[in-house]
Amino acid sequence: MAAEKKWWKEGIVYQIYPRSFNDTSGNGIGDLRGIIEKLDYIKSIGVDIIWLNPIYKSPNDDNGYDISDYQNIMSEFGTMADFDELLYGMHNRGLKLIMDLVVNHSSDEHEWFQQSKSSRDNEYRDYYHWWPAEKGTPPKRWSYFDVNSDAWKYDEQTDSYYLHYFSQKQPDLKWENPKLRSEIYKMMAFWFEKGIDGFRMDVIPFISKDTSYPELPADAQPEDFVAFYANGPKLHNYLREMNDRVLSQYDVMTVGEAPGIAVDHALDFVDEDRKELNMFFHFDLMTLDRDPDELFTMNKDGWKLSEFKKIHTKWDKAFANKGWGSMFLSNHDFPRSVSRWGNDDPEFWRNSATLLQTFLLTMRGTPYFYYGDEIGMTNIRFNSIEEYRDINTINKYKQLQNQGKDFDAFIENEKDAARDNARTPMQWDESTFAGFSTTKPWISVNQNYKSGVTVKAQEDDKYSVLNYFRKMCAIRKSNEALIYGEYKLIDETNEQVYAYTRSLEDDCFLILLNFSTDSVIYTLPSDINYNAAKLIVSNDRIKDDKTYKEFLLLPYQAIVYKLL
Repeated sequence: MAAEKKWWKEGIVYQIYPRSFNDTSGNGIGDLRGIIEKLDYIKSIGVDIIWLNPIYKSPNDDNGYDISDYQNIMSEFGTMADFDELLYGMHNRGLKLIMDLVVNHSSDEHEWFQQSKSSRDNEYRDYYHWWPAEKGTPPKRWSYFDVNSDAWKYDEQTDSYYLHYFSQKQPDLKWENPKLRSEIYKMMAFWFEKGIDGFRMDVIPFISKDTSYPELPADAQPEDFVAFYANGPKLHNYLREMNDRVLSQYDVMTVGEAPGIAVDHALDFVDEDRKELNMFFHFDLMTLDRDPDELFTMNKDGWKLSEFKKIHTKWDKAFANKGWGSMFLSNHDFPRSVSRWGNDDPEFWRNSATLLQTFLLTMRGTPYFYYGDEIGMTNIRFNSIEEYRDINTINKYKQLQNQGKDFDAFIENEKDAARDNARTPMQWDESTFAGFSTTKPWISVNQNYKSGVTVKAQEDDKYSVLNYFRKMCAIRKSNEALIYGEYKLIDETNEQVYAYTRSLEDDCFLILLNFSTDSVIYTLPSDINYNAAKLIVSNDRIKDDKTYKEFLLLPYQAIVYKLL
């Protein structure tokens, strides 16, 4: 069945972490005027949609994901006038804007929570989840960011516990209260009326809770809690209500962050007939290289390409006839893609970065790139806890201190696993602090900005990672088969080469990706039938072989052919 054409299916998304993008005020923190200053650059690289991480008023316990005022701008980032100018500048250039919607929780400094905790009979009391202390210790719930992994925090003022799946300063909102939901829908409409083009919805499957707070198995592990959190009894009621009350009134896109959602339930969220969301981010890939018994620990055995293929093929199949998928390899919550899925050794860095760009831009599903991906930014790999800024890393370190465990192994793991790897300043040029700021940034700059990993160094080099990205964006946009075409995996067990076709009507493209440090002679299976092949793009030199049945693939080489 042919997919219905939509702008958000055809667009290429560029995610900006505002704190780390461009500082114009000289305080070491990126700001809205910094994004305004770079809009021409953003337009030039070939993307269409900008996703901004939270810019709302916040005490920054979790870098803006703890919101104290949903309809105001964080003072560090600028003013609402700056935002209005930014949105105008985007739309004037044909760029669309999606913002983060963070409504599983608020900040504990939000006026709602300040009222809620003031007394048990306050009108805002039921905006949050409370457990009265006279009922004893509340049933175990796990927290992502709590030092003790405990999602219940005792509040002396009303002799009660409040629920927080994340930091103690991020109390969970009680969606079971219709007044709370109405407040959220009014807030969403406020931003749509301003003209934004959609929302990325933070941990949206977590919003529905079983308010009887049932006991869970005493031996439940974090991954068990994540699946439980994502399966609340009224989740789909709330999403359909949100769509009916707000989303359906505007031409906007929605993408949910969906930890805990299995492929079998994908269409429950994005089947067009259900009128909930447009697409979501699944987490199967994000756990591929993690220890199965430790949610945040890297697997010492690494990952297999066959499993990487299996994940993407399985999810593509889920949306073959209904719904729509998203494609991403990194974001603000995960390490840099070239360091994780490619190889950031100088010998392989360029080909790795461009191979991953080729992959995302030739797969079905809306592609999402993280700022700096277009120039191949890499993990910074901090050596000491003092260099980290992320609550996730810092609180886990404190947890280890309390337990008397091995710090060295933890820091070594964080070099590959930490979220701060993805949050270092954008590398604009070779000046001090990589052109991000005139003063010391809030987090250290990766020193490889001195060796070509900058916009300026790559701008005029036609072979650069940046200009390859521009080329690939143009190729995707000029070939509908790469957007809407059928995906077919070739040679699923090969542990070096990821090969697949994308086909739509008479157009068929062959994509060959060598995910290894070795040169590979790759022979196509006999059932791939065509008369000739036209080279569309390659990220490295290519053997001129007119038979096009046997291919020499250099390390991390990516090649796209059109089959004739």
